Amino acid sequence: MTADGKSILELPIEGMTCAACATRIEKVLNRLPGVSAQVNFAAEKASVRYAPGLASVEDMVAAVRKAGYEARPSDALTRGEEKARKEAQYRAELKRFWISVVLTLPLLAQMGAMAGGAHQDLLPRWLQLALATPVQFWIGWRFYIGAYHALRGGAGNMDVLIALGTTMAYGFSFVVTVLGLQHQHVYFEASAAIITLVLMGKLLEARAKAKTSAAIEALIRLQPQTARVERDGVVREVPVDQLHPGDIFLVRAGESVPVDGEVVEGASSVNEAMLTGESLPRAKAPGAKVFAATVNGDGLLKCRATGVGSHTLLAGIIRMVEQAQGSKAPVQRLADRISGIFVPVVTAVALLTFLLWWALAGDFTAALVNAVAVLVIACPCALGLATPTAIMVGTGRGAAAGILVKNAQALELAEKVRVLAVDKTGTLTLGQPVVTDVVPAYATAAETLRVAASLEQGSTHPLGAAILARAAEMGLSLSPPADFQSLAGKGLAGLVDGIACHLGSPAYLAGEGIELPYAELEALQQQGKTVVGVARAGTLLGLIAIADPLRPTSRAAIGRLVRKGIEVVMLTGDNRATAAAIARQVGIERFEAEVLPQDKAHAVTRLKQGGRLVGMAGDGINDAPALAAADVSFAMGAGTDVAMEAADVTLMKDDLGSVADAVDLSRATLSKIRQNLFFAFVYNVLGIPLAALGYLNPVIAGAAMALSSVSVVSNSLLLRRWRPGR
Repeated sequence: MTADGKSILELPIEGMTCAACATRIEKVLNRLPGVSAQVNFAAEKASVRYAPGLASVEDMVAAVRKAGYEARPSDALTRGEEKARKEAQYRAELKRFWISVVLTLPLLAQMGAMAGGAHQDLLPRWLQLALATPVQFWIGWRFYIGAYHALRGGAGNMDVLIALGTTMAYGFSFVVTVLGLQHQHVYFEASAAIITLVLMGKLLEARAKAKTSAAIEALIRLQPQTARVERDGVVREVPVDQLHPGDIFLVRAGESVPVDGEVVEGASSVNEAMLTGESLPRAKAPGAKVFAATVNGDGLLKCRATGVGSHTLLAGIIRMVEQAQGSKAPVQRLADRISGIFVPVVTAVALLTFLLWWALAGDFTAALVNAVAVLVIACPCALGLATPTAIMVGTGRGAAAGILVKNAQALELAEKVRVLAVDKTGTLTLGQPVVTDVVPAYATAAETLRVAASLEQGSTHPLGAAILARAAEMGLSLSPPADFQSLAGKGLAGLVDGIACHLGSPAYLAGEGIELPYAELEALQQQGKTVVGVARAGTLLGLIAIADPLRPTSRAAIGRLVRKGIEVVMLTGDNRATAAAIARQVGIERFEAEVLPQDKAHAVTRLKQGGRLVGMAGDGINDAPALAAADVSFAMGAGTDVAMEAADVTLMKDDLGSVADAVDLSRATLSKIRQNLFFAFVYNVLGIPLAALGYLNPVIAGAAMALSSVSVVSNSLLLRRWRPGR
């Protein structure tokens, strides 16, 4: 259920043959009340958002069936059953194809003899008729059914062009044969060869399309099928789908983690490459999180299940990848508009070709052959496959590298980012602040820290965690705060031992009328440290300096982004001196300091006023308003449902370099889309005139049409070579 109360449904579609089919189904679904649908021809799915009170799944299935196609709710079959059904369907198609080949080859021999100048029929015409008829009406029956449903729904598709073209060639040859018109050529080989070649193209296309979803298949195969569960003191092996939150499970050395959980006993290192793309294992100890399908190293871990079934991080990744693969990129809109009017236009061109050749050349046979060639060469399959196949491969490669793209629009826009706003804490830094200095003023360092830690007991701020950790290390005895107040972006106030105390930024304390030692303060800030002051009864007790170490990869990542022409702007709540020190260390020239959390979104909006596309990289939770304000948002290494929901792109690595990788992936994917669209458009722009002018035999046109679709999908598959960091 989405935030606006709508449900989301993935609806597998059967029977689509080209982009025009997808356009037709999309229109039919969008006519239903409360329904917004996008149909992906390559994925053979409709991604539907609908209002449950206005439309039902049954309504959508009925609408698709009325349009002449088959729809099945995605939960009607398991993944294994769906895969088995498709494999059986493919084997049946393959069998029909080979039968068609056997029947067509003798006819092609006849065509070869004609091309060599022989005017006698190599095969008797009655035999040619006998061979071509089952190809036309048994093997090719699918085209008639598809054309009927398309025309009944008020639209045209590839089936209409194939059925019309081959029927014209077969019908003419049938009449000539039955009437014994020996002076006329017959074109049984053209109709049979076209059907056979189209089937071959569809089979090759199906195999290539299956490879585009290989990333999801690989993710699904990662999760183990069984788990070792401890119940009543006994360890037993049970199916993974029988685990429940709170169950205790064991993971031995070398085994995969069955579900998401938390380590309660043991220590080991776990390879999380399937999540992050990072080959180095991560150390795990009690309290650490583990995720389904990651591989345990050399220790025994006892864990408590926290996420099972569809609530694991792996399941969330699979859902996100499927959602992205089923979505449409804005660049596809042009192809959709063209495919919607393509078939009627091509039919008109074929009719005009026929009439002009017959009227001007006086040759009925040539007019027929050229019209058939126009119909066959123009099938818009390649146009429909150009964008979605590249999106499917690109998002799959991204998932394998720890780059989770929410939708195709985000993937397209990422390459256009020219300004990247970055949060400091947890993005440029490790997000684990530590106390580095305690400078006493009118109290000892221990007393200053004790008062500060007493106030921080009521706070959840990361800096507070650092102060509490240092107080615990020193064994200080804390007092419970009273009348506690947390002032966002400023500090804390409350009573400690019955006395009014304040803790916060120098600006906040100065506003409370507390005198500060500015020389010591500036010296600490120039070192890139965040400084907070502690005051009691209006008097400064001391200063506490806190540093959040930079990530080792931050400077190199900023360098990569700058070389790509992206200006990086740091947004931080730190004072200007600290922000300047951090910016200098990582190579950032522009920054905004003392930005309150609620003001980061306004800062992003200001950056957008220059007309450039603005991205935002943050932790995906605290920076949610700023992420939402950006044109493209990147959640850094959060690995949570909240982060995935907040950002357009979730980066599983805690590394800003992943943003550069995401931009690279976007550029590579968009490059393939542009190449595919160029090939598809040029193919039709050149092919149709050549066919109309009589330079293309219908059989050659059929082969070219079939190979065009395969070439587009194969070009998209080259994206599988993409690697992060290149």
